[in-house]
Amino acid sequence: MNKRRNIFKAACIQLNSNNDMIRNIEVSINLIDSAINKKADFIFLPENSSMMAWGKKNIVSSAMSEDDHIALKAYKNIARVNSIWLNCGSLTILLNDGSIVNRSYLINSSGEINSHYDKIHMFDVDLGNGQAYFESSTYTPGKHLSVSSSPWGNVGLTICYDLRFPYLYRDIAKLGAKMICVPSAFTLETGTAHWHTLLRARAIETGAFIFAPAQVGDHPGLRQTFGHSLIVDPWGVILADAGVHSDIIFAEIDIEKSDIARNKIPSLSHDRNYEF
Repeated sequence: MNKRRNIFKAACIQLNSNNDMIRNIEVSINLIDSAINKKADFIFLPENSSMMAWGKKNIVSSAMSEDDHIALKAYKNIARVNSIWLNCGSLTILLNDGSIVNRSYLINSSGEINSHYDKIHMFDVDLGNGQAYFESSTYTPGKHLSVSSSPWGNVGLTICYDLRFPYLYRDIAKLGAKMICVPSAFTLETGTAHWHTLLRARAIETGAFIFAPAQVGDHPGLRQTFGHSLIVDPWGVILADAGVHSDIIFAEIDIEKSDIARNKIPSLSHDRNYEF
């Protein structure tokens, strides 16, 4: 870990996950190892890092409880052994009541779960040309924000479609987050149109670093994801872009830049009441 507590090396891993969980975990662990070898302190994985199943039956059959999830066990172990922080992206978790959630985990350098977040906004859209997605038919939406501490500052957790709801990010920033995770599997069409713009906007609006690791390429169900994992600074500057291949991107993060951006434009404290 970087000896200067306000500075660390971040790594976002871009994946092309499929419906073979064992393979996906192996690929993720190998890439995490590569990032560790390049001295990354904090590593971020995309949405559905261990499984990109298609269809409710396949998604439900691949879901596991938190205690039993083999990917979570592998991620906790590699974090502990190497003393790194890790955001696992998201996993499909089976709850005790039988419901399914799309859950992101923040794992600390002791291999323990520091916090978790269940995706709040469901991707229920019809893009035309046979591209329809109805996450709410499978997943139960989350109800709670997640902001927790790390050695470098507070971290907020979000997932993919959440990106289109700026009030969520504003609330996370007001809870003290200077870093916000956006693990994603953006479609090729929507990513091409909106991905870079939305992520830069969320960084600028919140004065926070944005870490947005993404899925890329072809997946089961004839789905295509956009890739272009990004690291964006609090001024909206793109520090790294993974392009369209499975890859790792890195950036040195000076968390004090969040305070600098917020002091320049203190919009988080400029709310006004208004009438509808």
